Amino acid sequence: MYQFIENGTITSVKGFQAAGIYCGIKKKKRDLALIYSPVECTVAGTFTLNKVKAAPLLVSQAIIKAGGKVKAILINSGNANACTGEPGHQDALDSQAWVAAELGIDPKEVLVSSTGVIGQRLPMPVLKQGIKDIVPIVSPIGGYDAAEAIMTTDTKDKQFAVEIQTSAGSITIGGICKGSGMIMPNMATMLGFLTTDAVIDNQVIKDLLLEAVTHSFNKITVDGDTSTNDMVVLMANGASGIEVVPGTEVYTEFKSGLMGLTREMAKAIIIDGEGATKFVEVFVSGAHSAEDADKIAKTICNSPLVKTAIHGQDANWGRIISAAGYSGAEFDPAEVSIYFDDLAIFLPNYRIVLDEEEALKRLSKTEMKITINVGHGPFSTTWYTCDFSTEYIHINADYRS
Repeated sequence: MYQFIENGTITSVKGFQAAGIYCGIKKKKRDLALIYSPVECTVAGTFTLNKVKAAPLLVSQAIIKAGGKVKAILINSGNANACTGEPGHQDALDSQAWVAAELGIDPKEVLVSSTGVIGQRLPMPVLKQGIKDIVPIVSPIGGYDAAEAIMTTDTKDKQFAVEIQTSAGSITIGGICKGSGMIMPNMATMLGFLTTDAVIDNQVIKDLLLEAVTHSFNKITVDGDTSTNDMVVLMANGASGIEVVPGTEVYTEFKSGLMGLTREMAKAIIIDGEGATKFVEVFVSGAHSAEDADKIAKTICNSPLVKTAIHGQDANWGRIISAAGYSGAEFDPAEVSIYFDDLAIFLPNYRIVLDEEEALKRLSKTEMKITINVGHGPFSTTWYTCDFSTEYIHINADYRS
């Protein structure tokens, strides 16, 4: 059994410290974060499938793929260090080395991550001084500042933690993430950093994180864009002394807590979607395969026509069935039914039962659910998205300003 910790964050976890500061990469706001465990951690990560990958992502990916253990993650916002070629790659390695030198650890024990504008070199003198400033102030209460420092167009920081009660004792998992725009599942289109005091070996931590990401971050979309820098990382320092072993009660409880945490983190990104005024849950059922269910949900969630109709509170169910139709999934349109929350809109055999007044009540809410049943298959899925407003255009038109 798990429960969320009020105001929980990455440093709610035994043995983890963090900090977030302003170092000058951005104009005013905090822009540099550091997460640190004096004890080495097993680590897992999932990374963007975009063919254009940022330099820090490649550096961190190599460490994790090699099965290395880590102690720290440095994250900067305001500059993605993407499409910067070999000089940008060297900048990532230099920042990694500077953190290692300040902490007195091996550079391969340091992961690096960046988010922000693509195609600009990092201001390395500023970053070097920032690293000197941030290392001495990492603390068990620094998770809040770290969560703020990784934000870009986010309007609020996103931080959570869960405490898991098992027969062997208590385990904690904490997390911070950023994401508001350029969000579309193809790994986990955002940055997420998770910490736990459980004892988990390399293969188990990889399997757990992959499954959690598949059912949370990979089922959200704001705008259909997959970024160059996206990663989710889970570090386990073993400070609780409780081992997570497949086939045990502890494993089952830990997995449940991790799933619950990542799902709430994913939802927080959608709620804070760029210009979003509505949070939308899309539930697809009756599909012939899990792949078909995901295709339908993903296409509906990404449809600009669906998203603008929701923003305008227009019960245009035709856009929903149309999106399902071009998703590439197999189904019979004559078997489709569509609901807004509990209100039937469209039923099998093309029966239109739309009540405009009742539909408007559902569409007027800040949170709503669209259900589409496409037949009698056994597969279903739930995805999350938001509406498109004019504010989304303004945010992205002025992003580099």
